[in-house]
Formats: sequence, structure tokens, C-alpha cells
Amino acid sequence: MSDPRLTDTSVFPDPVYKETVLAPLFDGAKDHHVAGFRAIDRAHLVMLAETGILDGEQSRDIAKALDSIDAEIDPTTLVYTGEVEDFFFLIEKELKKRVGPDLGGRLHTSRSRNDIDHTLFKLGLRERMNVLLEKALALHGALIAAAEREKATLIVAYTHGQPAQPTTFGHYLSAVVEFVGRDIERLFEAYRILDLSPMGAAAITTSGFPIDRQRVAELLGFAAPLQNSYSCIAGVDYITSTYSGIELMFLHLGRVIQDFQVWTSFEVGQIYVPNSLVQISSIMPQKRNPVPIEHLRHLSSQTVGRAQAMLTVMHNTPFTDMNDSEGETQAMGYGAFASAYRVLDLLAALVAQIRINPDRVRENISRSCITITELADSLVRREGLSFREGHEIAAAVAKAVVAKQGDLARDGFETFKAAFQHATGRETKLDAAAFAEIVSPEYFVAVRTRYGGPAPEPLNAAIAGYKAQAEELSARHQTFLRRQAEAARTLNERFNALKGVA
Repeated sequence: MSDPRLTDTSVFPDPVYKETVLAPLFDGAKDHHVAGFRAIDRAHLVMLAETGILDGEQSRDIAKALDSIDAEIDPTTLVYTGEVEDFFFLIEKELKKRVGPDLGGRLHTSRSRNDIDHTLFKLGLRERMNVLLEKALALHGALIAAAEREKATLIVAYTHGQPAQPTTFGHYLSAVVEFVGRDIERLFEAYRILDLSPMGAAAITTSGFPIDRQRVAELLGFAAPLQNSYSCIAGVDYITSTYSGIELMFLHLGRVIQDFQVWTSFEVGQIYVPNSLVQISSIMPQKRNPVPIEHLRHLSSQTVGRAQAMLTVMHNTPFTDMNDSEGETQAMGYGAFASAYRVLDLLAALVAQIRINPDRVRENISRSCITITELADSLVRREGLSFREGHEIAAAVAKAVVAKQGDLARDGFETFKAAFQHATGRETKLDAAAFAEIVSPEYFVAVRTRYGGPAPEPLNAAIAGYKAQAEELSARHQTFLRRQAEAARTLNERFNALKGVA
């Protein structure tokens, strides 16, 4: 049997392979990574010139050719023909057309599509992470502003879907502020891994040429080169950490959005959504549908699902350079950013505009007897009872008031006196006025002055801390943006200098 290599007359690319793989990859490159390719080519060329691997004339001619490619070819008009394998080889073909095959091939000295690709993907993710962080920080700020605005606004807090205790909307929103801050910190940790340049790893093991990996990293705006060259082309933790951070943030936000959905229901009604964020029914004139909250919920779920899909694609792949982590997978992941941006913008707008309906809150507090916990606490402090004894008295009062659909402050005192007498064998020291104060939601909140509580002192201190954290997070991000902007300016200056342009 003859060696099939000797009789193989097929020509690359197979038409089915072209349409199902190569064309989509080409389209993804021209849609998402043209600027990245351009920056990598220029930074690599500057480094080759500065290290003497290319001389001044060679560097000048390549730089001018790269400029002419950018000026003459509009990537948006390109259609994949199969004449070259991918976008990289198209640019190399155009370069060779302008400066000849020998000089045109010298730009690729000491690099590979392996390190180029992972650098491209990091640049693409970094650009999107910058937008995500900006929007996440804006939401964080909107939540802090709303928490401060609503720090004294009473709401019903729920556990297990049932009214539990009164607190303030500012206290609730502060809890959201805290986890959003932690989620942003997780994104910054992912950013730290993303912020290391793979360039110079070449295929796997770097190069025998005297390249300067640090210089390329600087010119591309990275914090530093990623040290191990095998890790540069095999480690996908920059992908998994990024999408894990996204998945967690939007999983967490989805829980708050679900609360808002319940709180705007007719039966609960403690959140009022303004007309600007309400849609009407096409048939039922009485309906006020806070539809943006539904969109927030499903877009958050879409973001979680898209981010989770990226992690699933990485699962059980070999620890080496492989297509599973590359072009089409990267393009798929960008959908998570697109839906994430929409959620962050809309949720920030919603939080800034919603208000609490105080009448419904008062009604729900009255019907549910949720201040009764403080009666038990106060009996310990004022009457010297054990908490369990105080709890049993409070439970009897709540049961009686709920049974007659009464109001705790107005209708509970006589029941309380009887329950107290029955449990202790003596009269209570409390009069009707003291009882009414103790079971009021204002008193409930005011006495919870411990660290982390809803009373003014701890809540004001917490909000001051959130503001300081927000400033620090924003400053950290601005530092990254300034470094990248400075790198872009330096790269442009050095590239122009190669061409002899001042």
C-alpha cells in the first residue's frame, strides 16, 4: 500500500473547512482584533530595531509598509477567499508585497502566532475589562449615593420570603455596595493576571535572538511580561479568572434584582418605580409594569450563562496551545461583556430613580408585627427577664395581634400586660407609651447601633468607608488607563521615529 502523502493531490483549504472554520475565524479577527494586530506588529518592530536585530533601514521600510497597509486596506470590506490561512498571513502577504519576501519575513523574527494570539486575546479582554470596570464602578457609586439618600428610609426586610424585621433601604443597599465592591476587587485580581504580556514566548520556549520582552510589554501597556514562556501559550487562567469574576458579579446582582421584582409587586409594593421606567399593558389600562427589572434579571442570567460557557469550554483541555481557547471561543465570550454592560448601566439608572413607598411599608410593618423582636429584647433590658422568657411573651402578643388583624402599637398593649402577668406573676413596668415606642420601627432601627447595624452612627460610618473604597478603586483603574495611554503614545512616537517622522 503506497504512502498517501505521495498520492495526495488535494489543495488547501478544503471548501467545507474554509466555510465552517477558516472564514469564521478570519471574520472574528477582522471584527475584533485589527487594532491588536497593528499594535503588536508595531511594538515588535520597535523592539527589533532597538535591540539591533533589525537595522535602521530595514526597520524604516517595514514601518512604512505597515503604514501603507493600514491606509490602503479597510478590514471591514475584506471577505475570506482561502488564498491565505488567516488574518495574520494576509498582513504578512501584504507586507511582503510591499518590501519583498526577505524583508517582509523578518518582522516575524523571534515570534509565533502562539504568542501573538494570546497577546491579541489579552488586549481584547483588557479593552473590554476597562469598560466593564468603568461601568461597575459607576454602579458602585450609584449604590453608595442611593444608600446615603435612603439611610433613614424604613423598609421591611425579608427572610425566607416572609417579613422579618424593619431596617432602612440605605442599610439594605449598603449590603449590596459591599458585595459589589468585593466583586470589583475580584475583577481587579483577574485584571492583574490579564495584565502580563505573552509576547516573546514565541511558539513555546522564547528565542535565541536577543529580544527584549520587557520592552514589548511596556509598549503594549502591560504591567510586565508573563514570566514562564510555556505558561504564555498554555495558561488560560487569564480567561477563566476573567469570566469567573464576571459570572460571580452577575450571579450576585441577579439576587438583588429578584428582590426588586418582588418588592415592586402589587401585594408588597414597597418600591415605587417612576413612570420613565414603567411600561403599560396593551389591553389592561390599570397596569404599571416595571419591565426594566425583568430585563435586568434575564440579562444578568444571560451574562452568567455566557461566562459559565467560557469556563466549560476550557474544561478538560490540554495544558498547551490549543484552538479551544482561541479565536471563536474568545468571540463567543465577548457576548458576556455586551450583556454585562447593559445590566450595569440599567441597574445604575434604576437605583438612582426608584423610591420607597412609605405608606405600604407602614402597612406591611403593622400587619406583620415585625418589630416584635425588639419587644423581647427590651424585656431583657428593662424588666430583667431572660431572652427566652421575653421571647415567649412577645410571641403571645404577636399571635394575638395578627389573629385580630390589628396594629401592634395600637392594639397590643393590653395583650402584652396579660401575657407578662401570666409568664412572670407580676405587673410590667412599661406603660402604653413606652410599649408603643418599643414596638415602633423607628426605635427598632435606632437601638441597633452595633457595628454594621442600620442605626445612623454605624451606617454613616459604613457609607464613609464605602466612599473611600470607591475612590481607591477608581484611582487604581485610572492608573491602569494612564499607563496604557502613555504606552500608546510612546509606541506611536517610536514607530514614527523608525520612519523618520518627527
